[in-house]
Amino acid sequence: MTRPQVNFREPQVLVRAALGVLLLANLVAAVFAFHLIGDSPAEVNAQLTAIQNTMRSSQQHLNRSRTLTGNMNKSREEGNTFLASYLTSRKHTYSTIDGEINKLASDAGMKVGDLNYAIPDPIEGSTDLDTLIITGNFEGSYAQLVKFVNLLDRSPKFLLIEGMQVAPQPKGDALNVTIKLDMFVKDDNGGAQ
Repeated sequence: MTRPQVNFREPQVLVRAALGVLLLANLVAAVFAFHLIGDSPAEVNAQLTAIQNTMRSSQQHLNRSRTLTGNMNKSREEGNTFLASYLTSRKHTYSTIDGEINKLASDAGMKVGDLNYAIPDPIEGSTDLDTLIITGNFEGSYAQLVKFVNLLDRSPKFLLIEGMQVAPQPKGDALNVTIKLDMFVKDDNGGAQ
């Protein structure tokens, strides 16, 4: 068997050779483009360092997020404890506050006159908190008034003195006092009417 001889000067052979060279060049370019041959050790170290830095940064972010979440949960619990301790529910407001004001006035030696309640006013931005304004008339001496104000200030029902008018009585050292108080009321239904 004899092999046919290849003539490198023929156009068909030249075209085939050129196509073969182009195919080989494309294969080499593909190897580099798709990183079929591994990266150099320096590139691998650089990538490892970048990944470690990213992981460290992500871990720090996660730790900060955990701390913030813990603080938010603690604040929520403390807020709920505050609301339960110092605010009265709407359905028990009037009896509770009547009892509280009468007890404080009695402890101070003041006589209680009329207690007038305004309609609870919703607090803007809250669905379950209202402000209740109470206007009360009292009678007593200056020392009794000072004691009464101190007791109101330390009341567990979070009473705020908005204003006070004091007028002396014509006889003796007794004073007529009108006190305007603010208190906060929570709606047990969460704002649902």
